[in-house]
Amino acid sequence: MSEPTPRQVLVTGGGRGIGRAIALRFAEARAHVFVNFFVNREAAEKTAHDVERRGGTVQLLQADLKEPDEIRKLMTEVQRRAGRLDVLVSNAASGVLRSGLELSPKQWDWVLATNARALLVLVQEAASLMNAGGRIIALSSLGSQRVIPGYAAIGVSKAALEALTRYLAAELAPRGITVNTVSAGAVGTDVWQAMPDGGAALAAIRARTPGGALVTPEEVADVVFFLASPAAQAIQGQVLTVDGGYSLLA
Repeated sequence: MSEPTPRQVLVTGGGRGIGRAIALRFAEARAHVFVNFFVNREAAEKTAHDVERRGGTVQLLQADLKEPDEIRKLMTEVQRRAGRLDVLVSNAASGVLRSGLELSPKQWDWVLATNARALLVLVQEAASLMNAGGRIIALSSLGSQRVIPGYAAIGVSKAALEALTRYLAAELAPRGITVNTVSAGAVGTDVWQAMPDGGAALAAIRARTPGGALVTPEEVADVVFFLASPAAQAIQGQVLTVDGGYSLLA
């Protein structure tokens, strides 16, 4: 009996944090993982090495996702190397930590282009490479629904991403392709080290979470992996919150 054909998976922002955990989770299922990165090649190369150690195969693809032309080149390379795409994980994100009154138009455009428009262009390009059973999964955060100090541009971009998920899901459902989003709670990645009092904020979130623990990148990756499975075919256009119950409390 021949081995099943490995799934072709693209993870944007796959070099670090949650994106890295997602890439490694698919590697455990022996997928071929396209790991997209923008700046940190060293981290992406380490992830690529670990993908191969976990049993997958890998290709690194550099692209600045706020630039539509670079997204198109990225997808052209996926098509050239694989001929198809089975799973798209839109994880890459960027942001400016400023209040709405302090944001410049340039900062606003940068964040919205990277976090929301990128999903639109990625899906426009990826849809032609997907067959029935294709999976598109985006990553969001609780700031899309809640007001977090300094999170204005990021929160709005994530809200736009979640709305776009519903529209794209309705358009692609007739083709057997699902589109969903995972909204992750606070995950202790290196992003928090760049935030003022990030460590203290994480400690406060941990204390407020009913189970007393932060969500891990691996836990988020497990949910993404489930949404990419045949068992999730009937889940369409949804935003699944993975926060350990943090958002349950008033």
